[in-house]
Amino acid sequence: MKKVLYTVAALLASSCMVLGMTNNARAEKPLTLRLGHPMAPGNNVTVGYEKFKELVEKKSNKKIRIQIFPNCQLGSDRVTTEAAQAGTLDLSSSSTPNLASFSKAYMAIDLPYVTSPENQQKLYKALDEGELGVALDKVAEGIGLKTIMFSEFGYRNFVASKKPLKQVSDLMNLKVRTTDSPVEVAVATELGMNPAPVAWGETYTALQQGTVDAEGNTFSLLNDAKHTEILKYAMNSEHNYSMHILLMNKKKWDSLTADQQKILMDAAKEATAWQREESVKLEQKAWDAFKARGIEVTMLTPEQRQELYTKTQPVRDQFAKEIPADLLQLIADTQK
Repeated sequence: MKKVLYTVAALLASSCMVLGMTNNARAEKPLTLRLGHPMAPGNNVTVGYEKFKELVEKKSNKKIRIQIFPNCQLGSDRVTTEAAQAGTLDLSSSSTPNLASFSKAYMAIDLPYVTSPENQQKLYKALDEGELGVALDKVAEGIGLKTIMFSEFGYRNFVASKKPLKQVSDLMNLKVRTTDSPVEVAVATELGMNPAPVAWGETYTALQQGTVDAEGNTFSLLNDAKHTEILKYAMNSEHNYSMHILLMNKKKWDSLTADQQKILMDAAKEATAWQREESVKLEQKAWDAFKARGIEVTMLTPEQRQELYTKTQPVRDQFAKEIPADLLQLIADTQK
């Protein structure tokens, strides 16, 4: 009987040791998070997420790893955001115009001329430390996502492949590529352009084949995506500001430990500050590339910029009815 008891005890001890080793092995297994975004190599958004990955892995001693899929490898930002909502992808980065199809509240950021470069630091502070960032995170939670980073994208400018852009009236009748954002389509319409929603990954070919002959985007992205090979004319319209927002599946976020969440948010904060500074350098690099390519850039006068503002007023009036008033006010407060 004693021999039987000793044998049972030994077996139990052995089982506990194996179970303990298995649990330890699971505990040691790194957490891998998959991140999809549409931006080109070297772009300001792309390098920001590479910095985020570097910081997360450093702060966690590689217990958390970020696997990045850039340049539309997993599809457009709309596709990856849908995947993040469904939980088949952990993290997705989407431009604010493309987030309009998930929540109309995101249109607040994209309204023409509601922000300006001279007030950029105030906007950053409201996003990082103020009520604006909190309000936008609540919008994300409402669609099953968690805000991780407000990545700098920049101010969009109109560019064309065939027609000089000397004055505001030159925009009329251009076939302009837009996202699916109702705001972006409305802006083009008010300026007398013919909007054509085209996925970002297809825009180069659309320009090349003449399906569209204009677009509005940051000089930095246009340069990184090699659209400068086709473009010939531009104006510094700075007609709207966009961000790329890094979003995580909310259930996945909630499943993380407090330590894991802290590591991600600390890394995001550092990466965002670094990325915004880097964006300034990359935008200047893009301006230089435009000049080197011989692209003719028209610098708008204050009167021409006011003309653009006046022509797009109906867009602000129209969409103010569809966007939470408190969100619009929080943005307006950053411009004072």
